[in-house]
Amino acid sequence: MRPDVPYLAAGRQEKLDLYLPAPGPGARPAPAVVVIHGGGWVGEDKAVPVIRNICGALARAGYVCASVNYELGNGAWPTNLYDCKDAVRYLRAHAADAGIDPARVAVLGCSTGAHLALMVGFTAGEAGLEPPGPYPGVSSAVAAVVEMYGITDLLTRQETTADGQPSGRPKDVNAPRVLGATREANPALWRLASPVTHITGASPPVLILHGLADTTVDHGQAQELDRVLGDRGVPHELILLPGVGHQFDFTTVKGRPLPRDITPDVLAFLARYLGAGPLPAPRP
Repeated sequence: MRPDVPYLAAGRQEKLDLYLPAPGPGARPAPAVVVIHGGGWVGEDKAVPVIRNICGALARAGYVCASVNYELGNGAWPTNLYDCKDAVRYLRAHAADAGIDPARVAVLGCSTGAHLALMVGFTAGEAGLEPPGPYPGVSSAVAAVVEMYGITDLLTRQETTADGQPSGRPKDVNAPRVLGATREANPALWRLASPVTHITGASPPVLILHGLADTTVDHGQAQELDRVLGDRGVPHELILLPGVGHQFDFTTVKGRPLPRDITPDVLAFLARYLGAGPLPAPRP
């Protein structure tokens, strides 16, 4: 792993960790995944255990992973999105050095990181939602998105019952302070910052992973995303995990095993849209 790699403009403190697969003899450039941590848009870090576990699993499968820190806290929007897009651009700009195929880049996010991952996937090239630098002319588009228990529509997110059932009451935790306005004061801003608003028939494929006992982000968010992607004809898969709450990786949730290992699901999805890890060099 290459820790704490600078990837933003001069003066920014946020960095990324680069996880590299084991090199193979004569291997072709590998696909890559930008991985975005959660924390309610206000906390956590690129090296929390859930993220380390996910990046380790992907690197062992042959993917280069960039786990990123990004702007957090009050008024972080839209710099937080710009930072995540700049991570994609960084991988393309440094593809040769990191052994990456720049045409095979995906994004994965957990919780509010999944919200940002979806925004990266659905808003490539969209006016006002592209970072001004430091990689002019480098695309932020991705070939696929893996979203894990993410917020997909800020305006329909709900509080839940103790067992994770949506209650019908709006849930706005941290969103007003991060966006800089309440839903009542600026509903257009909340729609702009909601991934489902930006889905078109050209959006990249999405794998949706959510626990049915999640009391932090209601599973209705996953089901709404599933419906809108279906309406737009976007390839996608929805996996709902019974009895599972928030903050899981591919095999565990808060130290306990998941009902099933979802590593094969994630790897099959990425292989379908990016190709598997580094491919053997062609024979002469």
